[in-house]
Amino acid sequence: MTTIIQPKSNKGSLRDIQVLINDYPLFLESKINKFLKTKPMNIKFVSPLKNDYVEYRDNDFLKALNLPNLTEKLSLFWPKNGPQWDGLGLSDNGKRFLFEAKANLPELKSPPCKATSKDSILKIDQAIIETKKAMSIDIPIDVNWKGQYYQYTNRLAHLHFLRKNKIDAYLIFIYFVGDKSVNGPNTRNEWFKAIKCAKNSLSIPVEHNLSRYILDIFIDVKDIGF
Repeated sequence: MTTIIQPKSNKGSLRDIQVLINDYPLFLESKINKFLKTKPMNIKFVSPLKNDYVEYRDNDFLKALNLPNLTEKLSLFWPKNGPQWDGLGLSDNGKRFLFEAKANLPELKSPPCKATSKDSILKIDQAIIETKKAMSIDIPIDVNWKGQYYQYTNRLAHLHFLRKNKIDAYLIFIYFVGDKSVNGPNTRNEWFKAIKCAKNSLSIPVEHNLSRYILDIFIDVKDIGF
């Protein structure tokens, strides 16, 4: 299944990104424009949309971003049931945005890779190796990119996939501050420490060849009505 219908949520990152994208799109757009420091652009958010809270993955995430021509290439790069995107957007100047939302520290971790077939494992392993090379970083052999931070690394791999196919893509992590519904961090500093710990565990340096295309945006839930 390449589209996942989500209910309207009343707590956590699912609620927060639904409200942010539907009720405060210009606020998020301004944050992105500020980070990119380029000519201001208009962004069309294609998910999650009110009355149609869908999360896309695989070929449907490409179609949502008007990139159906990459469907076959994605199937060769990554097996079915790839990343399930919290949000997607595209700008009037051709940029594509992949959103991952977090509202509490435990969300930084994820279940490990669950691939079981040899073909799927091979594709994932090759994609990870290719992504590391594209980032120009040396990872010790005992560092596991398919373990507790697998969600983070498979998002990196898909950012690499789009960029190697000449798509001006950006991976945007939205970290919500002060979400009491899930006992989330009350300060950005709490997020900074946790993110640093995650990257250290993966041996990912602060700067690498993909870092300019990855944005960490911190949003206080008070700014979106909570």
